[in-house]
Amino acid sequence: MTALRSDRLVAEPIDIGHLRELCRMHRDETVMATLGGLRSDDETAQFLASSIAHWRSHDFGLWVWRDKATGAFVGRAGIRRITLGDRPEIELAYALMSEYWSRGLATEIGQALLDRARSMGLNDVVAFTLTTNTASRRVMEKLGMRYERDISHFELPHALYRTPPSEPGG
Repeated sequence: MTALRSDRLVAEPIDIGHLRELCRMHRDETVMATLGGLRSDDETAQFLASSIAHWRSHDFGLWVWRDKATGAFVGRAGIRRITLGDRPEIELAYALMSEYWSRGLATEIGQALLDRARSMGLNDVVAFTLTTNTASRRVMEKLGMRYERDISHFELPHALYRTPPSEPGG
């Protein structure tokens, strides 16, 4: 139940063996420009430890995504429990290496993750990004998520999207 696949990608739960790839991602200025800025290797190790702990507590979390054909690291993405304001939420989170942008992969990953969330009974899912990140906002819209409102996250303006409510009987 932990592995994921899409048409072009495979994913495995994030673990300590992914530290080097995550450090490379978190040092990439282009990737991290919309994810709160660069992270040191120590900050990345803390992020990884927190992500592993999330898996242990909830049996879901972030996955590392790879190109099926080459095995190359594409990025990290998953579903996780967070708190926005004082409200508990399930977040769809994704970050891809810049060489994989504009290929439809974020949408492919997002769909696989929303399908997994639904199979687990997690039907109310949010995603958010900086208000200026039009590419990420477009991914959320392609996934059928709806803009809900602007929020402040880490003191920066973000747009919050949410999956639409399920149809009765659906």
